[in-house]
Amino acid sequence: MSAHIDLDRAWRLDSQVALRPERFGALAYHFGTRRLSFLKDRRLHEVARTLGTRATAREACLAAGVCEQEMPRFARALASLAAAGMIHPQKGASA
Repeated sequence: MSAHIDLDRAWRLDSQVALRPERFGALAYHFGTRRLSFLKDRRLHEVARTLGTRATAREACLAAGVCEQEMPRFARALASLAAAGMIHPQKGASA
């Protein structure tokens, strides 16, 4: 799997995904595929939760307190969520 995601594109959480906050971050469960993902940072939970309300994934990261130096790590985490079908590009968003 290529761990790449376009942070300057609009993304959204899949409608079949539920997020449950935990001390370590969150659990993401996809009811369609029955996949469970561990979000190991509370800020990643906030990013995933607010993706659909932000213009880009980068904006969601910055709003959650992710600094530019941490962006590659969060991009890899979001790429993993995309590969698992937990998040998708928003329709009509420019690539």
